[in-house]
Amino acid sequence: MKLPVTSYGESGTPVVVMHGLFGSGRNWMTAARRLSGDHRVFAFDLRNHGTSPHTDTMSYPEMADDVRETIDSLGVGPVALVGHSMGGKTAMLTALRYPEVVERLIVVDAAPVAYPPAFVEYAQAMRTADLSSVQRRADVDAQLAEAVQSPGTRAFLLQNLILDESGARWRPNLPVIEAALPAISGWPSEAEGLSYAGPTLFIYGGKSDYVQQDHRAAIASYFPQVQYAEVPEAGHWVHAERLDDFLAVLTPFLP
Repeated sequence: MKLPVTSYGESGTPVVVMHGLFGSGRNWMTAARRLSGDHRVFAFDLRNHGTSPHTDTMSYPEMADDVRETIDSLGVGPVALVGHSMGGKTAMLTALRYPEVVERLIVVDAAPVAYPPAFVEYAQAMRTADLSSVQRRADVDAQLAEAVQSPGTRAFLLQNLILDESGARWRPNLPVIEAALPAISGWPSEAEGLSYAGPTLFIYGGKSDYVQQDHRAAIASYFPQVQYAEVPEAGHWVHAERLDDFLAVLTPFLP
């Protein structure tokens, strides 16, 4: 499936950026604009997120196929492929299965491992919120507060809320995302036995536990040319929390 793309910059080497769960290409807007002086940057909306079509299924092999098809359709490959969290796992599998479209790989706060299922309560809270008489974003914020205690996380989730003359509705395909969460938290068996020989950088937050020391053997087995960069003051949303520090480690790695 060809994905919606927002592009930044007129010239330079191509960089594709991909968001995490409940995100969209818009999450990368500030970083993409900063990078666009030297690169052509393409922000993708992954399936069932942002403005992408809603589909009945959502797995990493399907998302990797979407990414390859979209890169091919742009005619700009091979690209520097950057992905955060779910987008990072999608980027990893894309590089492993379709190395011809990935010139180099940058994974942001994710590892090729199965994590305990996360965000289930977020998906359920969003899906079950009563949007029938919503007038303001704050009305939905109040409904999410019990399940999503962090105001910052609620603000992030509420970026997915559409409020217009037709009323309130969620942009992502919440039922399919919720059903896919076990697979999204996991790591696909289709990756076993594959490796990607291109330059690879894992950027991780010093306050996050998504990339741990005991993940490094698995990472090296898939990505033998791996390098690591820590952003010490960042949590999981590295590029949102510490953009300058993130760009300081990303930019020198880009072609």
